[in-house]
Amino acid sequence: MWTEIDSPVGRLRLVEREGSIAAIDFFPFTYADGRPRGDRDDQHPVLLECARQLAEYFAGDRSVFDLPLAPIGTEWQQQVWGALLEIRFGETATYGDIALRLGKTNAAARAVGLANGSNPIPIVIPCHRVIGADGSLTGYAGGIERKQLLLDIESESLF
Repeated sequence: MWTEIDSPVGRLRLVEREGSIAAIDFFPFTYADGRPRGDRDDQHPVLLECARQLAEYFAGDRSVFDLPLAPIGTEWQQQVWGALLEIRFGETATYGDIALRLGKTNAAARAVGLANGSNPIPIVIPCHRVIGADGSLTGYAGGIERKQLLLDIESESLF
């Protein structure tokens, strides 16, 4: 099941699978990625809860999400996405930091970047909080402008 919502970062498609959030897609939506979507259901309880928590996040009233998540990916991607969930609201980490947290050397930073870019549940799994070693806002599947806006939302909510 899926639904769409408006947000400060543009239209989002929320996707549910077997009672969990499986994806959050940025507009323009693509269909070639093979993710299961099913039928549209604007009243599905998990999708409604996800929409509510996202609205609270964008309003600066939520810093931690409490949703059932089911991202589809390889074992390595799952490990990276799990590490992303440990980056606290308003904080950032580098690709090298994530590699080290996973017991790898800094040389694995590129592999972390690839897994980070494949995150199917952005915002909730906070891939926007990962930055380059020099502090730059390196690539983001939703675009650098969205990444900056998400980081701004978090920094403004801290004060």
